[in-house]
Amino acid sequence: MGKTLQLEFILESLEQADTLAGLQAAAEALKCRFAVDHIAYTWVDSAGDQFGCGTYPRAWLQRYLEQNYLRIDPVVIGCFQRFQPVDWKQLDWSSKAARAFQLETLEYGLGNQGYSIPVRGPSGQFALFTVNHSCDDDSWAAFAREYRRDLILIAHFLNEKALELEPERTREIAQPLSPREVDAMTLLAIGYSRAQVAASLSISEHTLRVYIESARFKLGALNTTHAVARALSQGLIVV
Repeated sequence: MGKTLQLEFILESLEQADTLAGLQAAAEALKCRFAVDHIAYTWVDSAGDQFGCGTYPRAWLQRYLEQNYLRIDPVVIGCFQRFQPVDWKQLDWSSKAARAFQLETLEYGLGNQGYSIPVRGPSGQFALFTVNHSCDDDSWAAFAREYRRDLILIAHFLNEKALELEPERTREIAQPLSPREVDAMTLLAIGYSRAQVAASLSISEHTLRVYIESARFKLGALNTTHAVARALSQGLIVV
């Protein structure tokens, strides 16, 4: 299956999830599709309530909650200060508590490599989408390079879906995109670079930037990747 078709299949599977159990099934399918040890999605809202789905061992999740590891987890602490995806090796594991925490994750079957994508939503919601695996650094770097864009789209799409399923959340009404904005977002979604999009639409990259920023504003997105994910999840574009 081609990479674009594979991404489309994944997003369609997420779109079909209409319960929290469906999101759990989608996380398990993502683990298989990317051939990694674990997939995890976790959110924390402004009230401090947590929700998650994924493939981490149940014993580890119970241990994490019992020990309130949220307060010392370098992944959560590091990603809360970032907007961009981060490899776990870039985080601060220097404290005694962090090193002990890392050793314990390995004991419970988590991999030695991780890649986490922070996502911010309405009313103070903060979420993390994580891919976790056991392998050497070079193999992991190659994986991250190949799938970085796909993982970002999936993270935002999954978060949109989780928000949809939150009982107290009122679904936002999507602002319509102009035909040119739809064209630009669609081509970006299927993997075109900005230069390729501009050439395909016979416009300058400056004009393309105007369309992208306009679409991003309408979608309430943090960046272009988030805008593409929101346009996909709201059905404003189809790939």
